Amino acid sequence: MLFNIPFHRSRLFRHAVLTLGAAVLSICAHAQSSDYQRGPDPTTAALEASAGPFTVATATISAPVSYGGGTVYYPTADGPFGVVTFSPGFVNTEAANKWWGPRLASHGFVVIMINTLTPFDLPGLRGKELLASLKDVIARSQNKSTPYYGKIDPNRRAVMGHSMGGGGTLSASASDSTLKAAIPLAPWSTATDWSKDTVPTLIMTGQSDVVAPPATMGSVFYASLPATVDKAYMEMKGADHFFPNNLGPAAMKPVMGKYAVSWLKLFVDNDRRYSQFLCGALHDADLSSSSTQISSYKENCPY
Repeated sequence: MLFNIPFHRSRLFRHAVLTLGAAVLSICAHAQSSDYQRGPDPTTAALEASAGPFTVATATISAPVSYGGGTVYYPTADGPFGVVTFSPGFVNTEAANKWWGPRLASHGFVVIMINTLTPFDLPGLRGKELLASLKDVIARSQNKSTPYYGKIDPNRRAVMGHSMGGGGTLSASASDSTLKAAIPLAPWSTATDWSKDTVPTLIMTGQSDVVAPPATMGSVFYASLPATVDKAYMEMKGADHFFPNNLGPAAMKPVMGKYAVSWLKLFVDNDRRYSQFLCGALHDADLSSSSTQISSYKENCPY
């Protein structure tokens, strides 16, 4: 059947179809970019607070074969959420960095604070343990008897760690390009070339760190990451090697938490609301403030 539509009406019809099509595409694009958006719109005050908007519960994992077990911190709200695993440094256990677990989980992540097989494990082994812990906890989350059943999205995984755990973080991300984000803290490693790493990486170091000096480790690691990789380097003013630990400077925890959460939200959750804290005016304000805790910052914005 042929429709005899007057010319002026056919133009209006075509315009309406095109407008509707554009609106549908816009809605679909917005939905795709917001698939993992959780929680209220972020603010500086909320990100620098000691806890985010989600209530957190914990579960213990006894020592499995592939890593030393640890504690899982998870939001009590319905999932799924992205998952982050954290390795301690040389001769430390998960307890040394305990504050990171509830801080990150309260912003909508399942967090595994792991122990290593031995306290003397080197970065390469710690990297394997980080990846093993992700695999293990994801498998556990698919068991209905697990308290965090159904709370993990297995496709949204990230790694973190301190000192040799930070070196392990780089090792893990260099060997698994499917990871969404990596955050090495005061990373220690004898390997300095991470040019094959394609995972978005935020490196935090201490200006006065003599164990993993920024000039020979953190800053060098950052420079070796490809220019095509989303990356940032944050050096904490006057901080020693242990600034990310529980007993590190309390004044640094708000800014560390803000940047770590923003990095994970942007790259694990694809939540564009957090890019403003990593690039742009709010970020620039952090660097220019007279009370800034940051002595040096490098990045390849925009992202």
